[in-house]
Amino acid sequence: MDISWQHLLIVFFGSALAGSINTLAGNGSAITLTILTELLGLPGNLANGTNRVGIFTQSAAGSYAFFRGGKLDLYRSRLPILFTIIGAIGGVAVAVNVSNEAFRSVFRFLMIFMFIVILVKPKRWLRESDFSKQTNPWIAIPLYLALGFYGGFIQMGMGVFFLAVMVLYARYSLVDANAVKIFVVGAYTFLVILVFQWQGLIDWKVGLLMAVGQTIGGFFTAHYAATYPQANVWAHRLLVAVVLLAIVKLFDLHLLLF
Repeated sequence: MDISWQHLLIVFFGSALAGSINTLAGNGSAITLTILTELLGLPGNLANGTNRVGIFTQSAAGSYAFFRGGKLDLYRSRLPILFTIIGAIGGVAVAVNVSNEAFRSVFRFLMIFMFIVILVKPKRWLRESDFSKQTNPWIAIPLYLALGFYGGFIQMGMGVFFLAVMVLYARYSLVDANAVKIFVVGAYTFLVILVFQWQGLIDWKVGLLMAVGQTIGGFFTAHYAATYPQANVWAHRLLVAVVLLAIVKLFDLHLLLF
């Protein structure tokens, strides 16, 4: 595929922005998938597979930056990491054979619910991690399995739901929860890439091009979040903005302005 220099700039900066949003909030794929389908003209299933390349590289780069900044404790977070990945494997297996269009129609109402959750008692989202109380494994494990299954099956909005569970239930800070989130997403996305490649649904030229921008955006955002004292505040603001924009787009509210 031949890409003009104007499109090249849009792909790079759009991907970098998506990598930054995915690292601190989620739903950055709304940008990359729009670029792949609307700008570059890729079919939906090919765009979906190609999009996973950048998600994996940005997750790897962001995880490294969080780990180096002391925000990613793999041992402490072993329970959500392990069972979310296991759930994602099941979700990918189902996604290969089952259409998820019906679930996508429900997604917009889930976003409204999440928007309310984010706005009610915002101080819950701004506190530091509190590991003084152990989570109940009979509740935590099914939650992580369900999150993983959803992410492997649909992916759309997975980051937002994961943050809600980690912050409100597991009592992680928003930044620490983001560190675990991108590590988990990177791990199961590697498996997803294998499945899409097996089906011939990845355009590697475009995917690697977008991966450059997403990796740069993901790494520097994670580095900033790991070292900046007010990172939780800005992560919460970005999360509110991302979910609100998702609702506007999903309900076509932006068309009312024109």
